[in-house]
Amino acid sequence: MAGAIALIVAMLLIPVAVIMSGAAASAIIGEFLRRDGIARHPGSELLELED
Repeated sequence: MAGAIALIVAMLLIPVAVIMSGAAASAIIGEFLRRDGIARHPGSELLELED
C-alpha cells in the first residue's frame, strides 16, 4: 500500500518539478539575453509601432 501511495505522489510531483525548473531556466536565459542585447546596443530603444 505504501508503494502505491509513493508511486502516485511521484507521478504528481515529477511533472510539476520538471515544468517549474523549465520555467526558471527560461526566465534566467531570457534575462541573460536581454542584458546581452542592451550591452551590445547601448542607447537603442524600441520604437512604438501603430497597430
